[in-house]
Amino acid sequence: MEKDFEVIDHTADVGVIAYGADLDQAFANAARALFSLIAEPDDIAEALHRDLELAASDQEDLLVTWLNELIYLFDTEHLLFKRFEVSVLGDRLKARAYGEKVDSSRHRLKTGVKGATYHMLGVSRNDSGCKVRVILDI
Repeated sequence: MEKDFEVIDHTADVGVIAYGADLDQAFANAARALFSLIAEPDDIAEALHRDLELAASDQEDLLVTWLNELIYLFDTEHLLFKRFEVSVLGDRLKARAYGEKVDSSRHRLKTGVKGATYHMLGVSRNDSGCKVRVILDI
């Protein structure tokens, strides 16, 4: 894969297309894209980690559930994440997210993300890897 993710324009929202050699990497890159919108990734230290286990009705729903769980942790515990180890097994996800609490002296918050949506949602695979697409409500 040449790139990990790209941000696409969408009316009043922002879209993310994330790529990976497999679904695990594509989901991790979608999370990286999410936090690159919220804060500068280079400013986030890996001072703590969170283990997450999620389930959903299918892989598209799992992508939305995954990103919304990360947004919830940002909103409620003020956690910024930088690196993600993800394992997608069908409609289940296990992950470890590395990051730290927001420190206003080091982190400049950029975009407020309200949630991941089902609009234009997609998970696809081909010979070169996996691609996921999600629109984020900002």
